[in-house]
Amino acid sequence: MKENIRRAIYDKYIEPTKKERPDFIGVEIEMPVVDLGGRAVDEAVSIAAAERFAEHFGFTAEGHDSDGNITSVKDSRTGDILSFDCCYSNLELSFGKAAGLFEVRERFEKYIRFINSEFARSSYTLTGMGINPNADINRNRPIQNERYRMLYHYLHSYTKHKNEVAMRFHERPDFGTFTSASQVQLDVDYNEITDVINVFGLLEPYKALLFANSYLKDYPEFLCVRNMLWERSMQGYNPHNVGMFAKPVSNVDELVDYIGTQSIYCTMRDGRYVDFTPVPVDEYFSRSTITGEYFDGEQYRSITFAPEEKDLDHLRTFKFEDLTFRGTIEYRSSCCQPLSEAMTVAAFHTGLKETLPELKELIENDRVIYSHGFSAAELQELLSKRSLPAFIDETAVERQLINILDLSALGLKKRGLGEEVLLSPLYERAERHTNPARTMLDGLEGGTDIRDYIEQYAAI
Repeated sequence: MKENIRRAIYDKYIEPTKKERPDFIGVEIEMPVVDLGGRAVDEAVSIAAAERFAEHFGFTAEGHDSDGNITSVKDSRTGDILSFDCCYSNLELSFGKAAGLFEVRERFEKYIRFINSEFARSSYTLTGMGINPNADINRNRPIQNERYRMLYHYLHSYTKHKNEVAMRFHERPDFGTFTSASQVQLDVDYNEITDVINVFGLLEPYKALLFANSYLKDYPEFLCVRNMLWERSMQGYNPHNVGMFAKPVSNVDELVDYIGTQSIYCTMRDGRYVDFTPVPVDEYFSRSTITGEYFDGEQYRSITFAPEEKDLDHLRTFKFEDLTFRGTIEYRSSCCQPLSEAMTVAAFHTGLKETLPELKELIENDRVIYSHGFSAAELQELLSKRSLPAFIDETAVERQLINILDLSALGLKKRGLGEEVLLSPLYERAERHTNPARTMLDGLEGGTDIRDYIEQYAAI
């Protein structure tokens, strides 16, 4: 059985990286929906805006909640999707495969102008923050469909497992309803899989300094709290499902073995989602039965079922560098950015992908942060916080950030599309030793109202 599962893992995740294919970019941007009057988001307002968006742009409804409300709409021509992520106060724009970033930016800004003109009728807006600034005001209820009802139920099951894992769970299992990410998927070649995972993993602490934009007053030490919320929740019950790799991945076989240690926590039976205590893939398929819970329309019921190989399709992981079944690496660790700078995340990664050998040499020989006895994962958490460690030389960090950005700019110049201009905000952040969260908090402490930042980060 284990050999069969290894082959299934290889076929799902590794084989797609061997195929000849165009070099596309996939961009996904989640954004908070905010009532500027400081009230909880009315789901009806969000749903109505999505309906008018679909009608205006000719998108077709693809998903609905249990009451028949739109949850996602798609443009069959471009592959672009507007959807609600987890709840109706977190909206996501996912773009079909694109050859260049300017075409994505053009459509993004067109969509944002329309949606925010609709939201303005109700004094609402989409804004560019990684945490909804009204997180403690909104109802933070999951969309009532199979997937999000299951996810909400699963995340809230942490109270049953506090003594099972060597981890301190946080107390915000509703975090999926108010956290917003900026994610990019880039094609990866079979021969570069491990280098990409290892090198970009070492880059994560520097990314925390550039892209932090998720402040939550429950955890005021963090400028980028999103990653901690994932890692110290039921998503991190098995640490191999989230965050960073504890050590470099030596080869593809080792990566396949690692995937075998990641856990499955849900599947579907008879059209219903079932969730259960996470079980590592290898163990899952060696069991004769799994016991979980499903919602029958009125209440949760217990169910015992036999594992099936197709359950591998429900392995959901949230690594910072996540190998997908599409032959891509999905870069997951960045917060939603101010909307005028929304393409910075995609531009940064796209450029560095083109200069991977140079980036590898730079980051593997880094002595600016990697000379103090801390691992990449430890540094990523330390540099996600507002107070930087005493050993950090901010001037040296600035120089290294500029070196990294120069490599990204060089990679974008190689593409010949002029996309390097999209990095300009990141150069400014590096030189000012700041990021969107730090800028906002400094302003709030200086007397600026949060609404000013909501509107500033909403502007395009």
